[in-house]
Amino acid sequence: MPSSSLTPSPRIRTEPQRRLSSLLAARRVDLLLLLVAVAWGSSYLAAKTLTGTVGVTVILSLRFLITTLALALIWLIGNRRRAGRRELVTGVILGFTQAAVLLLETQGISGTSATNAGLIISLVIVFTPFTESVAFHVRLPRMLFVAAVTAVVGVCLLVSGDGFAAPTLGDLLVLAAAAVRSIHVTAVSALTRGRGYSALHLTLTQSAVCAVVYTLADYQGVLRAVHGFDAGQWLGVLYLGVACSVFAFLVQTWAIQQTSASRASLLMGTEPIWAVLIGITIGRETLTVLGVIGAALIITGTYLGLRAETRHRAATVPAGRESAVKP
Repeated sequence: MPSSSLTPSPRIRTEPQRRLSSLLAARRVDLLLLLVAVAWGSSYLAAKTLTGTVGVTVILSLRFLITTLALALIWLIGNRRRAGRRELVTGVILGFTQAAVLLLETQGISGTSATNAGLIISLVIVFTPFTESVAFHVRLPRMLFVAAVTAVVGVCLLVSGDGFAAPTLGDLLVLAAAAVRSIHVTAVSALTRGRGYSALHLTLTQSAVCAVVYTLADYQGVLRAVHGFDAGQWLGVLYLGVACSVFAFLVQTWAIQQTSASRASLLMGTEPIWAVLIGITIGRETLTVLGVIGAALIITGTYLGLRAETRHRAATVPAGRESAVKP
């Protein structure tokens, strides 16, 4: 008997196994994006406490200085490869868009009501399908837009406890933040998908750009905060830097390369739900009946959008055309 016959043949995966593996991989991406939404939802409580004592750019500067140092340490320990020129340029571009999003959003929230801010920032769920459709020249399924509108109506009910105030400059800044965030999410997808860029390199570069921009905006305020912060304030900054930035942005950058910008935005669009839940359990806030209905609509809209987007992507993306992501 030939010796080759004694060698076990490689395991051949059947079509059902491939589908199950693909489904499990998609669910892992969805779960990680939901965790990002949880982290960002929890950031409101920490940021609200900190911005009451120092300026917005000071908090953002310290947050991203910590984020950059943590990511650089991860890169050094992991003995990562050096980023290529195009990879660095992409990271810098995305860094400026990310810096604009957070500056507009944080400054806007400080100048408007929580109701208005929660409603307006959620419009990113509606903006992103439009920006993605323009960027990739594709027509998105109608159900995706229906789902997005359902989610926005849900957010409207969710934050309607204190009523809807007249638009202010803060409202316009938050609206601009929602528009820029949709552009940022779409840009991440357009500039990185299929290029094998490292999620760590991109996130580190973005964080460094944000740190430089915010620090230059008020370096004297940053120095005063470094010398004057107490243990509680440093704990809040560390949470924003590590959980809400290192973890969230690294996962976001990687996950968007595995899925579509619309799907990512729908999942991360559940952020208001987590903000309310954390506000109730930790901040001891109350949730009205309309708030409960709104939360249900957001979940429903997200689910319908995910189904519509998944079916549409399966019908338009050829088999085997997947993004390659380097560690």
